[in-house]
Amino acid sequence: MQNRLELTATVEREDSLRYTPAGLPVLEMWLRHQSRQSAANLERDVVCEIQAVLLGEGAKKFAGRLAGNTVHCSGFLGQRSLRNPRLVLHIEYVEFVKG
Repeated sequence: MQNRLELTATVEREDSLRYTPAGLPVLEMWLRHQSRQSAANLERDVVCEIQAVLLGEGAKKFAGRLAGNTVHCSGFLGQRSLRNPRLVLHIEYVEFVKG
């Protein structure tokens, strides 16, 4: 089964780097996407916000550097935790967008 999401967005907010009880670095952020999309031959403006999380070495690498920047990222959707079913983008790849 497929579960992939690719998104270009602005990092609206970035939390401080934290660590799980197992010592895994975690960086949580909120992404805001704006674009013009076509659906059923109609153009429409699309705006959405999504919570995202970056784990491991990537979290350490990008901590404190993302807020206010536009990034292109990809990953998969999953629930926030076992007890919280809210969808979160689990980022596996991120790069800054120039311009």
